[in-house]
Amino acid sequence: MLIPPKGYLERLRSICTRHGILLIFDEVITGFGRLGSPFGTSFFGVQPDMITMAKGLTNGAVPMGAVAASDQIYDAFMQGPEGAIELFHGYTYPRTRSLRRGHRDAGNLSQEGLLTRANDMAAYWADGLHSLKGLPHVIDLRNLGLIGAVELDPLPGKPGLRGYNTFVRAFEKGLLLRVTGDIVAMSPPLIIEKQHIDQVFGILGAC
Repeated sequence: MLIPPKGYLERLRSICTRHGILLIFDEVITGFGRLGSPFGTSFFGVQPDMITMAKGLTNGAVPMGAVAASDQIYDAFMQGPEGAIELFHGYTYPRTRSLRRGHRDAGNLSQEGLLTRANDMAAYWADGLHSLKGLPHVIDLRNLGLIGAVELDPLPGKPGLRGYNTFVRAFEKGLLLRVTGDIVAMSPPLIIEKQHIDQVFGILGAC
């Protein structure tokens, strides 16, 4: 949950281009409207060579992931021997159910305006997150779009325990969080309303 400084991704893109290095964006979290645009690449205005994605493809209901690649990468795979499989990769069996769900969810995202809804909620989300400033053991707050992180001061000699204890207390109060070490990492549903944001940070602030 580290926000890239302004110009960082542009500089990274230029370095990769200059040295022939593939730039890959992991958009499992930032994809499908999380930042108020379809993908992080459109939000930041930086074009990677490949994008990995999941979660938002099927709303987490059934397993599915995908990779998008540039024309240059695609064309490289299309120049193999005659009759050979263009991209030979491993899989167990076709997941028709996942494909059907992904197709349906893509339509819902567009029709219900969810790809840009984070633009309407981001400021209220940011206000809620930063209302935790000054609370005991809170050492940093970070947000972008509908993403938020609360970094907690680790217990001496017990890294990760304060985060875990916060997770347990929040769960007991009806809020399911995700913690990584002593950082509470949040990426709420795109359909979240202001009253839900109040509830999230009300509970978290009391933990």
